[in-house]
Amino acid sequence: MSVEGEGEAVETDDATARVGTTPPARRDEFLAGLMLDTLRYARERDYTGWDYFDGMSSRVLKGLPFDNKWVNIAVQEGIKRAPINLRPLFLVERRQNYKGSALFSMANLTASDVTGDEMYDREAVELAEWLVDNAAEGFAGFAGGHTHEMQLLDERRDAYMPNAIPTSFAVKALLRMAERTGEERYAEIAKTATEFVYQDLEYRELEGGARIKYQPEYTGEFYTLNCGAIAARMLIDLYEYFGDEELRERSAKLLDYVATKQHDIGGWTYRDPPSASHLSMDNHHNGFIIEGFLRYREVTGEDRHADTIETSLEFYRNVLFEDDGAPNWEEDAKFPKDIHAATQGIIVFSMAGDHAFARRIVDWVLGNLYAGNGRFWFRKQRFYTKRFTLMRWCEAWMAYSLAEHLRYSMLDGETTDDPTAETEAD
Repeated sequence: MSVEGEGEAVETDDATARVGTTPPARRDEFLAGLMLDTLRYARERDYTGWDYFDGMSSRVLKGLPFDNKWVNIAVQEGIKRAPINLRPLFLVERRQNYKGSALFSMANLTASDVTGDEMYDREAVELAEWLVDNAAEGFAGFAGGHTHEMQLLDERRDAYMPNAIPTSFAVKALLRMAERTGEERYAEIAKTATEFVYQDLEYRELEGGARIKYQPEYTGEFYTLNCGAIAARMLIDLYEYFGDEELRERSAKLLDYVATKQHDIGGWTYRDPPSASHLSMDNHHNGFIIEGFLRYREVTGEDRHADTIETSLEFYRNVLFEDDGAPNWEEDAKFPKDIHAATQGIIVFSMAGDHAFARRIVDWVLGNLYAGNGRFWFRKQRFYTKRFTLMRWCEAWMAYSLAEHLRYSMLDGETTDDPTAETEAD
């Protein structure tokens, strides 16, 4: 059995490829090909696979004659933290992920733009329809959540329990589908997500801005900061499409509040108060927050959060990334180096116009977490690499980040390579 449990031979012939050493005329072609390979890997598996937090879907665990919180946690966390992939041993079900499907849908649209092949449009439509068909039921508006049940210390989270993050990406995917197809049905469904935010997540205004809950059942005793920023990005995406001024105002207020929680160093802890989580200023959640601020500026043209963006980008670039593009885990921890952190960096620096550094991150991924044939590894520890693939965490984020990098490069008319990389190549 291979590590992945699929009997695949790992091919690494092209793992030594480098964006920086690719001639300028072929660079975008190379990245587009990498995106297409990643989409092919996912498409051949029907976008279905293992996920980061999927241990509760173990058929071995479900087959036990009892249900115990501590056993659930032991199995779930053991699978999540193990240096090798234990999912085949525990018979963990491969499922299609909600957020991953949104990312794959948007990446397929970009693939269609790049290639002119209508097959990618059809894939994008099927994924968008899957998002509609698998939306969470019983809530005030359109919403989505992860497809695996989760056992936490203080709660047992049902599969499909929606929260702001997957919902926001699904909304973005449906809005792009509406723009592509002209079918207003997608946009109208997406717009109802505002009621999920306002009612189920209890949007409320307070001194300094506004805040929401991460998911409906939370009491609100702590605040998940990236959740507020990504919900703000969702509202500004809807504002761009519909032009409803209330959407812009509420987006701004959510971001205003997040801005008040920025630390002097330039970053944000995962939760407020910081003691509410074991995470500190981790990489990809800070990237989510910066993305929210960048997107608001991109749509409105306002400099409302200019200082916040400037200081956060400096922190993100100089503290949460190494000069060679390697992502650090937190402000005071270099390891593990996670592929999701790398992909979020590609997105953020592409949005910020720093295409050279975005490509340097791609370069690092190719040298450290690429298995070949469109397949990416999960995480690099200090002394070993977790050489298995998670469909949403690895493949969906990589396909989407490459798609966004290509899209922003085309929008900016950016054509030059990283001069540092070219000098080294010489």
